[in-house]
Amino acid sequence: YNVTSPVLTALIRSGCFETITVMIQREVARRICAAPNTPDYGAFSLFVQWYTHPELLFDVPPHCFHPQPKVTSSVIRLTRREEKPCAVSDEELLFRIIRAAFNQRRKTLANALSSGLGCERATVEQAQEAVGLDVRIRGEALDLGSFVALTDELAKRL
Repeated sequence: YNVTSPVLTALIRSGCFETITVMIQREVARRICAAPNTPDYGAFSLFVQWYTHPELLFDVPPHCFHPQPKVTSSVIRLTRREEKPCAVSDEELLFRIIRAAFNQRRKTLANALSSGLGCERATVEQAQEAVGLDVRIRGEALDLGSFVALTDELAKRL
C-alpha cells in the first residue's frame, strides 16, 4: 500500500483510462473521496477529484486476506472526467495554491499561501476578498470551485 499515491497519480495523469477500480488502504480511499472541512480532505483529494469522479464502493476487512494485514482495505472506482470540473486560467498555479494551502494546514489560507507562493499576505487577502472568501478561512474549508476562483484572481495579481 506504500505506493498507492504515486501509482494513482501516474495513472490519473496519463489519462489512459475510462475507469480505474482498485483496492487500496481504507485511509487513502477516504482521503481520495473526502469533502471540505473533514480531517481526511487535502491536496490529494483535490488532485484526484479534479481529474476523476471517485466512488468508495466497499470495504474489505483484514480477515479476508492471508496473512491478515493490520489495516482495512477499500475498493474505489475512479471515473475519468471528460471535462475539468471548472475552467481555470492556470492549472499549474491551481495545484501550487492547493499544495501550499495544505502544507501548512493549521494556518489561515492567507498565511499559508503568502509563504508557500512567496508573495505578500495582503495580495492573497485582497484576492480572497475579491472572490468572497473570509480572510480568516483555512484551506481545508475551500471546495474545488473556490480554489479555482482564488487561482484566477491570484493569477491577475502575481
